Amino acid sequence: MGELVKLHYDVPGDDFTRAGEASSDVKKKLKTLGIDPGCIRKVAIAMYEGEINMVIHAHGGTADVEVTTAYIDIALADQGPGIPDVALAMTEGFSTAPEEVRNLGFGAGMGLPNMKKYTDDIRIETELGVGTTVYMRVNIA
Repeated sequence: MGELVKLHYDVPGDDFTRAGEASSDVKKKLKTLGIDPGCIRKVAIAMYEGEINMVIHAHGGTADVEVTTAYIDIALADQGPGIPDVALAMTEGFSTAPEEVRNLGFGAGMGLPNMKKYTDDIRIETELGVGTTVYMRVNIA
């Protein structure tokens, strides 16, 4: 199917007040494209969770979004520490977030599980000491 839009965002690190700017902008742009509201909600939730993960664990990163007539692809890339055990990280409630982050109300261990829940496909490439890229796809209803 044809490509409609490509978007790129830099996700700032260690700044919870700016986390979510990319997902909020994508949400607005998808609305102007007339994308189904249920689809927009899924994209916004999955992206926001990824942005928060990048702020907590990786000092930020990048978000790339490609919108076609059939699906929305999201690639979230960082140069953080990597994920030692992806299967464990996908477990609801598992978190490696520091206590000060949890005291702010983040780091409850729902980021990756929610990213999986709200997407039709998710793939995680990670290398310890190098970084992580999460690829997500949401099919357009």
